[in-house]
Amino acid sequence: MITNDTLKTIKNRRSVRTFKAEQITEEQLTTVLDAGQHAPSAADQQAWHFTVIQSKNLIDTLNHESKEVAKTFPFEHVRNMANNANFQPYYGAPTVIIVSGREDAMVIEADCAAATQNMLLAAESIGLGACWINFALFAFNGENAGSLKQQLGLPPGFKPFYSVALGYKQGQTGGASARKENTINYIR
Repeated sequence: MITNDTLKTIKNRRSVRTFKAEQITEEQLTTVLDAGQHAPSAADQQAWHFTVIQSKNLIDTLNHESKEVAKTFPFEHVRNMANNANFQPYYGAPTVIIVSGREDAMVIEADCAAATQNMLLAAESIGLGACWINFALFAFNGENAGSLKQQLGLPPGFKPFYSVALGYKQGQTGGASARKENTINYIR
């Protein structure tokens, strides 16, 4: 099998859920955001918007608001997480990136997902830890959603789809789980 640095980064990337309190550098942040901006997008729309949050107070607010909304979610697992006083949806990361997309754009969820994955891979490639976070987006379905969008400076007509917890890894990440078999079908 062919291997190179890109393929190694893809295979080494893991979701990091423990972060050092130290803030990442501006150069590291710019590198990760640039990777997101270079993701593919339908018809080259590039209809995404990235909101960088490095305010601990605002990250704490998002953590709290998302848990409050999730307490009423139909899945017991999600409610249990929301009711756990020690659970922090952003896991103490010093930087959070909200990935939003223009709601009227073509296949915007896929475009935002591609941008998110690019940022995760870029973070891994420069030695940062990152985790794709969906739980915290519950906050945008609650009664304070409008206020949160305003605080985040989201452009009108944009919806938050994904988010990334970003920072320096605290400890080691585990290896990859075994890949499932029978997930490829060849027609030649």
